[in-house]
Amino acid sequence: MDNQINNNSNSNGTGTGTGTGTGTGTENTSTSNRQINPSAVWLAEGQSSQRDMLASLQALKVQSNTPFTIIASHRHDRPEIFEFADKIYYEPSNTAADSDEYLDIEPPTLPTATIPRWQFVLEQAKQDKVKVLLTGRNGIDYEAHREVFSTAGIRLLTGANSVGALESIDDKFAFMQQCHQHDIPVADAWRFDNTSELKALLAKHGHQPLCVKPVTGIFAQGFWRLDSSKETGEHYDSFEHLYFTEEKKISTAQFISAYTNSQMVHERPIPMLLMPYLAGQEYSIDVVCEYGEVLSAVTRYKTGKIQHIGYEQSVMDVVIPLIKAFGCDGIVSVQTKADDDGQHRALEINSRPSGGIDYTTHSGVDLTQVGFGYWLGLTDKPKLADIIQQIIPCQVRSVMVSVKIEEQSIE
Repeated sequence: MDNQINNNSNSNGTGTGTGTGTGTGTENTSTSNRQINPSAVWLAEGQSSQRDMLASLQALKVQSNTPFTIIASHRHDRPEIFEFADKIYYEPSNTAADSDEYLDIEPPTLPTATIPRWQFVLEQAKQDKVKVLLTGRNGIDYEAHREVFSTAGIRLLTGANSVGALESIDDKFAFMQQCHQHDIPVADAWRFDNTSELKALLAKHGHQPLCVKPVTGIFAQGFWRLDSSKETGEHYDSFEHLYFTEEKKISTAQFISAYTNSQMVHERPIPMLLMPYLAGQEYSIDVVCEYGEVLSAVTRYKTGKIQHIGYEQSVMDVVIPLIKAFGCDGIVSVQTKADDDGQHRALEINSRPSGGIDYTTHSGVDLTQVGFGYWLGLTDKPKLADIIQQIIPCQVRSVMVSVKIEEQSIE
């Protein structure tokens, strides 16, 4: 599984290399004629931050006196990601769950996968002398085989240290229950699996503003606010929630009707949660952690289109014990929201880096470099107290960028 193919480097000097699920690989000509670096770092397919993190690693490599190779992998041809890697691989795609709902371009034709993704990555990682592997969106698959990665000398970063912990993180109802067990402030939630259960919960809890969301999901998928509060007498316009979809509001009657009559729900039941809607400030927290210890963190909240970056201690008072309770390990993101009394409550942990992790660089602390600098042995273990002193509060506005997609074939 070591068939190497030379490829021209990109004009930006970072260059790419490719490999498929059967082991074909390519590397940038700017590195292929030199002695192989003693170690490498691999970022497997993530959600939306993979490109930004690779760019940060390239900057870290320029600053470092110790050479290392930056590897990226994905199931699809993603040149906008690959341009920031020294070498790339195409991950095997062998399950229906691998369908990519956000892909807008046709992927290259790849050979049929013959081995599981984790095994393919492991075999390539051993050949490439990978020291650190961030698993991205498929953490549970890798976590189940942590021992073989450790035996190979690979520091595996899945977001936690056990399959059970990752499953509790992904299941928002199990997450809430575990938070209660550790006396961590958390948003309450009540699970329902059918219309009868939903109506019973509404009858019991309908005196307050409520919302619904699936037990598992990402990107606020399936989240809706309901006009359930009997005290306010507010009722959402039945057409308004179709017109202003970004407000995520729906009348309770309309939601019940849609849920009850959904063919999708009948064919593929979707466990849901009914929750109090918290009206306070929501925070996203990017965290570098190791075995439940917070090494570095940056908090941010959004007003309009502006991200406010800094370090909010009252938020971290919830995050630090939360990370410890779930034994989080790697780079994860946490969402909290304040209740009417101003108490911040945990909403969820995402076991992967957030899509906004690059915002942290504007505060003077690049969390990607902080984490990987340590795991690669380039820097000492970060101390949260020191990191806090380095953070410069700032405001950030995100902008859209574009890249040209060049067609390429894989031999």
